[in-house]
Amino acid sequence: MIDITVTDLKKAFEVKKNILDGLSFQVQHGERVGILGKNGAGKTTLFRILVGEISEDTGTVAIGGGARLGLISQIPRYPAGTTVEDVLRSAHARLDRMQQRMEELAAKMDENSDRRLLEEYDRLQERFENLGGYNTEVDIARVANGLDIPLSMRSQLFDSLSGGEKTRVNLARLILEDTDILLLDEPTNHLDMHATEWLEDYLLHFKGTVLTISHDRWFLDKVVTRTIEIVHGKAVVYNGNYSFYVEEKQRRYEEQLKIYEKNQKEITHLQEAADKLHLWAFMGNDKLHKRAFSMEKRIARLSVAERPEKERQMKARFKERAFVGDEVLVLDGVGKCYGERRLYKDVELLMEGGERIALIGDNGTGKSTLLKCITGEEELTEGRLWTGPSVKTAYLPQLVKFENPHRDLVDTMLYEARCSPQEARDRLASFGFMGEDVFKTVGCLSGGEQSRLRLCILMGGNVNLLMLDEPTNHLDLNSREWMEQALEDYGEALLFVSHDRWFIEKFANRIWCLQDGKIEDFRGSFSEYREYKRRQEEIAQATKARPEKKGDTRTKRPPNREKALKKAEAAVEKAEAAMAELDAQIQAFSADYEKLMELTEKKAQAEKELEELYAAWEALEEEA
Repeated sequence: MIDITVTDLKKAFEVKKNILDGLSFQVQHGERVGILGKNGAGKTTLFRILVGEISEDTGTVAIGGGARLGLISQIPRYPAGTTVEDVLRSAHARLDRMQQRMEELAAKMDENSDRRLLEEYDRLQERFENLGGYNTEVDIARVANGLDIPLSMRSQLFDSLSGGEKTRVNLARLILEDTDILLLDEPTNHLDMHATEWLEDYLLHFKGTVLTISHDRWFLDKVVTRTIEIVHGKAVVYNGNYSFYVEEKQRRYEEQLKIYEKNQKEITHLQEAADKLHLWAFMGNDKLHKRAFSMEKRIARLSVAERPEKERQMKARFKERAFVGDEVLVLDGVGKCYGERRLYKDVELLMEGGERIALIGDNGTGKSTLLKCITGEEELTEGRLWTGPSVKTAYLPQLVKFENPHRDLVDTMLYEARCSPQEARDRLASFGFMGEDVFKTVGCLSGGEQSRLRLCILMGGNVNLLMLDEPTNHLDLNSREWMEQALEDYGEALLFVSHDRWFIEKFANRIWCLQDGKIEDFRGSFSEYREYKRRQEEIAQATKARPEKKGDTRTKRPPNREKALKKAEAAVEKAEAAMAELDAQIQAFSADYEKLMELTEKKAQAEKELEELYAAWEALEEEA
């Protein structure tokens, strides 16, 4: 079944300049589609047209089967006094209306025994139950917990939240609405790694259709099954995830380039032949003109094909300073508090030359604060840290600021990078600032452009310890790739904070994970670290599930299969009874949020243990 059909869609915000110019594509039910394109390509415009926020100039949009769409992009306005809890519960407005009608019918049935009232009540009750009406409290707790919306936040006024917190709450509301088609515009922008992975898992099990705009390449790789790139207002379709898109786009470019170059050779050959025929015709054989004209028609047809475009590669690289010694950075008993809140304590770490360390952890654990302590922007509460005598640092903060936002880009480079005007223009060009763009004032640049400009300045500073705080946060895909190209040739020490798993996997050879006031130090890549954590989790679960006898912790073989099978059956029955008891408790404590969260976690663990028991039982059955 086709959920979305877009046909020859055109939309312009300026006269004679279509942002969408004949966009056409279809989306099948259940597909997860990534929408790519440069900034300004029309991605968000497409989403706004799909939900009816704005209208197309020409073309058609058809949504199949009356499917309901939900969009997360701009944060909606809510009445004054609206709490986070009110926003989350607004997702169940339809169920609330059904419940209110059921209560009205129940009251009327007490007064008379009209069969029609009973039939309507039965229909509503069945529909209410099928839509999960009796599990709304559990659903809210599950989604809020997954997207890092704690109970303390749920009681706050929505207007008091930060932009990132508002985005998380609205994403939770959209998920709870259980719409048929999800339109997600940069859904991972304000999520930490834990919440992003929860969202990925949710989308992988979502039964409906998903369209997502994202610069998170790991997210796109894991979630999407098809990619649509908007180029010059038209759709270019790739039947795979982001990695497939990158490889297929390069393959198509090379194929088109070969065809173009072959055409150019043929044009040159035909033009030379046509010129000779015209010359011979002037010497007395008029019939040769016809052959020459025929060749020129062929040349005209071949000339229609344009050279395929390819994104310009960044050719900038860091100036490096030779590192001498063993110690780049030393943390000795480091601790940091904000009032009574302790971020970490007793941190003992050593960073050596050439290491590339990713500092990861959930939001609010103090990653950015640690970088600020290293730069001297903030003071430690306890302990000390220092860099080696030959270390020269450069720091790219999460929020870039310039001393004078009224200077243009060239003057900013001249003032801060202490370079010549020609060098300033050359370095700006290598970072994508060309033509009249270099005379824009710094204050007019987007967040991503300001980060790019700051990085351009840092690259001329003879650096051997580079510190980056969420360097890809405000960058589109092209700018992220530009930054990565610059870092690939940088061979000195790198310490960076990031939630961008693609970036971490590409550059980190060591992981510092900040959690529960401590830093876990792992020497290896991000994928190796994830595998290590997965194994640790499995070991912990196996240890917890395995019964131990006093004085003997060895795993003993069952004396015979029949006895083991009966034992496995009994364990399954016991686990099923415990699961039923948990379900009953969840219903009983549906209004007690703290108890509900505790019970929900217990149920998740119980489900995992039950699955393991089922697997063991089935293995014994197969032995028969």
